[in-house]
Amino acid sequence: MAELNGEPVPPDALQALGLVNYGHFTTMRVEDQCVRGLSHHLDRLARDCHLIFGADLDRERVRDHVRHALRDTRGSTVVRVTVFDPDLELGHPGAEAHPQVLVTLRPAVPLPPSPIRVRTVRYQRDLPAVKHVGLFGPLRSRREAQLAGFDDVLFVDSTSFVTEGATWNVGFYDGERVVWPSDGILPGITMRLLQQVHDQTITAPVNLADLATMQAAFATNAAIGARPITAIDGLTLPGDHPIFELLRKEYEQIPAETI
Repeated sequence: MAELNGEPVPPDALQALGLVNYGHFTTMRVEDQCVRGLSHHLDRLARDCHLIFGADLDRERVRDHVRHALRDTRGSTVVRVTVFDPDLELGHPGAEAHPQVLVTLRPAVPLPPSPIRVRTVRYQRDLPAVKHVGLFGPLRSRREAQLAGFDDVLFVDSTSFVTEGATWNVGFYDGERVVWPSDGILPGITMRLLQQVHDQTITAPVNLADLATMQAAFATNAAIGARPITAIDGLTLPGDHPIFELLRKEYEQIPAETI
């Protein structure tokens, strides 16, 4: 299901999004019409809209469109809100922008998600602080990792410091604290919520050489919560460490906001 500004999406609008590929988005897991961190998602959309398009975005308008798209759904659903301008032309992206709101739905994966094995690759997304629609590089890296027998990819920068996954943040447990990489990352909403509720948390540079000292690692985003990582390249990690259950319980106790 897809709606543009609360109406069925015209084919030419989707064509513009596919061909020009300029915009930004956020993804939310909706449980019975409620979202953990909803206000953070709306703030992200408004902030990125100003940065990407130089335009304001009405949070309540976005909320209305999401509510309308979810009107007939129950249970768990993943909602993606994409902000783009269907009239923006490839040859003239400097034109005054009039961002529109595309809402799409897909089924949510069951929780807790199964563990994953990842391969590291040197890569950094363009404008990493923004959740933009330019996903060719991350998806190509994910594809190559899967063709090599892994489930996903973990990015490191040119100096071998860990940044993030293709579409998720990464966290580590050093035996005392949850450690989040500090540079070159998208500030994920689920990561932010976990930082708020888990007391023993730090943000610090994490080098590839540091991974052997970690007791556990996990991927996190709004769709999957906290997902164990059981291998990073040749390093094996546990998929059943107690930290995972603790983080899940803390996350589940966060009050959800009604759409």
